[in-house]
Amino acid sequence: MDDQNQNQNQNQGFESYVVIHNIAKRHNVGTLARSATAFGVSELILVGRRDFNSFGSHGSTSHIKFRHFYSLADARIFLKEKDCDICGVEITDNSTSVTSHPFTKSTAFLLGNEGSGLSAKECEVCDYFVYIPQYGCGTASLNVTVAASIVLHHFAVWAGFPERTRDGNKFVVAERPVHKVGRNFCTETAESVTAERKLKREHDAKNCFFEEMEGSDSSNNLLDTVFGD
Repeated sequence: MDDQNQNQNQNQGFESYVVIHNIAKRHNVGTLARSATAFGVSELILVGRRDFNSFGSHGSTSHIKFRHFYSLADARIFLKEKDCDICGVEITDNSTSVTSHPFTKSTAFLLGNEGSGLSAKECEVCDYFVYIPQYGCGTASLNVTVAASIVLHHFAVWAGFPERTRDGNKFVVAERPVHKVGRNFCTETAESVTAERKLKREHDAKNCFFEEMEGSDSSNNLLDTVFGD
């Protein structure tokens, strides 16, 4: 995110975050990053494995901060220290329509798995839930990136984020920031690297989020370029 947009959002007093956990199709992270930059998100928070495919980001990963945690509990502690609500995007018995803008402060949005939605563990960390009303009969739910875009747009409108300058029929894109190693992630210890590798092995078969795809291009994996060593 460029300094102008980030400073403007901070001046409004509200920030938004997206928490990414247990998303099965890792290329969705790239498109989520694109939507996040469009709607003024402060940080994308990866929980569990932190490698992902940048497909669909159209370069937007250079304009948003990433942060990584090994567990939802750690992510929740960080967000609560930021005085954030954690809002689950899910259809539940007590969900509120996102069109009613039930937000009261800075908010982190937790998106569910493409097939199964939010797990019981994920629901436990949420303060409340919103859903997106549908008016047609042809589908039971929306793609996770589409759902995220709609919810983030509603939050941006509620929070009063200033609209980005337009040039012709597109919005002005900031110059790509100069990459600084480790700008979005704290320096790792040997123990933390070992722990991550162990977690990666243990969860590959079971959870399948951000799974390695046979024949994938390693240049799309932003593990090192986004977080640094």
